[in-house]
Amino acid sequence: MTRVGAMIVALAVSMAVLSPILAPYDPASQVLSLRLAGPMLDHPFGLDELGRDILSRILAGARISLLVGLAVVSVSATAGSLLGATAGYVGGRLDTLICRIIDILMAFPGILLAIALVAVLGPSLFNVVLALSAIGWVGYARLVRGQVLRAREFEFVQAARALGAGTWRVLLTHLLPATLPTLMVQSTLGMAGAILAEASLSFLGLGVQPPTPSWGTMLNGGRAHLLDAPHLTVFPGLAIALLVLGFNFLGDGLRDRVDPRRGMGGRA
Repeated sequence: MTRVGAMIVALAVSMAVLSPILAPYDPASQVLSLRLAGPMLDHPFGLDELGRDILSRILAGARISLLVGLAVVSVSATAGSLLGATAGYVGGRLDTLICRIIDILMAFPGILLAIALVAVLGPSLFNVVLALSAIGWVGYARLVRGQVLRAREFEFVQAARALGAGTWRVLLTHLLPATLPTLMVQSTLGMAGAILAEASLSFLGLGVQPPTPSWGTMLNGGRAHLLDAPHLTVFPGLAIALLVLGFNFLGDGLRDRVDPRRGMGGRA
């Protein structure tokens, strides 16, 4: 399943990068005489309520989904890793403070906090990334903190401290590199969560604003035509499901490689 996930992700990335070339039509061009038309030879995925080609809009929407996912994971992983590593290595009151902040944020559903933040800041692509990053760093911080608590007792870390290495040198040179395999797995799974969260916010009208194509916005637009034109929601929904499934497959496979015993236990 790792190979299947890698193939799905690679295909989605290729589609997003090459969407201006692969898209058969302009995602914003309208043919009102064919509005709500079903799949046909010239339009394999049909047309939406404004006569826009759904296939072209799905290809363009892939860029938005992957861009948001990559931005959210990059910011969250960087901030969470630094805070978690600092808390785990320094300990004391700083560790207690960071852990209490993590506990407070984890006490609330993440998507509700994201909705509240975007509602206050205003709907836009930047605010979506900001809101998802503001709550996304928590999982990375907890993961890295646990890894650092274990790794700081290793002999090479003790040797570096004995030789006079400072706190930041030990963190950046020895401890954080030791957490990279686990962090890579978490980042892959985090991509799936970020893509799904962006689609949810766009579906609620708090994400990317029209006329920019977004899979969540396309689902919201097709909600009123579930019976007379189901293709408006079927194809964007399949795109979201396949991409999220691909990242989950890839993340599970990487996790089994990082910790083979866990993978064997899961299969048993």
